[in-house]
Amino acid sequence: MTTIAKHWRLISLTALILSAGWMALTALFFPSGTGGRIPAPRQGFLAPDFELTTLDGQTVQLSRLQAQPVIVNFWATWCAPCKAEMPAMQRVYQQYRDQGLVILAVNATNQDSRQAAADFASQYNLTFSILLDTSAEAARQYQVRALPTTFFIDRAGNIHDVIVGGPMSEGLLRAQAEQMLAEVP
Repeated sequence: MTTIAKHWRLISLTALILSAGWMALTALFFPSGTGGRIPAPRQGFLAPDFELTTLDGQTVQLSRLQAQPVIVNFWATWCAPCKAEMPAMQRVYQQYRDQGLVILAVNATNQDSRQAAADFASQYNLTFSILLDTSAEAARQYQVRALPTTFFIDRAGNIHDVIVGGPMSEGLLRAQAEQMLAEVP
């Protein structure tokens, strides 16, 4: 074997050992995958369950609404796009509530206030459920990073679609509602 061939063999062996060491080291400190957790709730995945209180003190648990399409909208009173899309959400809710559509407006009460949410609901004549996320637990479960963020949840409890930001148009809300209402569980 020539000297050049020996050097290449030594370089290749060193590279192989270093690569194996690097893979072992990164696997040890940076485990692959998500450990069974979903990185963020997204389309096609089961919607995380939560239980929150409404403005009038009632408890709402998402999993108890299965068999109904649900729109979960994370919002706050200081959020301009949230304000802009609420009238459209109310009109869509009025049109489709008798067909089973549920809208849960989850107020970021940890960044807002119960009174501000109540005043807002009154000012906009909102008749769908306003939920208070005082500890931000629901927002953490849904990994909400921006307001508004809206999750469309089908009758089987799966996330049909996610819209981050807004304001959403009435046409978009109507199309999503109609599509979810048309699906058979």
